[in-house]
Amino acid sequence: MTNATPHTVRDNIQTIIRLEQQQDNERRLGDRIGDTIGTFAGTMTFVVLHLVLFAAWAVVNRGMIPGIPAFDPYPFNLLTMIVSMEGVLITTFVLIKQNRMGVRADRRNQLDLQINLLTEKEVTKVIQMLERIAAHLKIEQQVADAETQELGEVTAVDELAKELKQALPEDA
Repeated sequence: MTNATPHTVRDNIQTIIRLEQQQDNERRLGDRIGDTIGTFAGTMTFVVLHLVLFAAWAVVNRGMIPGIPAFDPYPFNLLTMIVSMEGVLITTFVLIKQNRMGVRADRRNQLDLQINLLTEKEVTKVIQMLERIAAHLKIEQQVADAETQELGEVTAVDELAKELKQALPEDA
């Protein structure tokens, strides 16, 4: 981060980093191993490694290398079984990682909602204070329009949620 980055932004970035590291550190050993496998399975290195292994398997088991006997002749039943088991395990690791990422995203969303609700209350209070200051200075006509007055009212979050639920389609 450069010195041009405001101090508050740097503080926010450090807070995010701290929260992310805290969540990473709370993972159990099995979760870390699963995440590592799930992450590796989604790389080009994983794909290339498998292509090389499959090609080598086929070359060896077609008897193309003198002195190395075929141990899984065509149609490579052993290879098929190993790849099937690997597919089940990798799919499970990826699903576990996605579930954990979903929980993490839900926590972030809940934190965002809490902050947004708090911000709504704070901004409403600031507008109300500004309206009182304007009234005290007898300049409310210059600063108070209909929108400002509306924004100065407490937002009924529950009512907003109900309206939104009614307005959105069910599959949204």
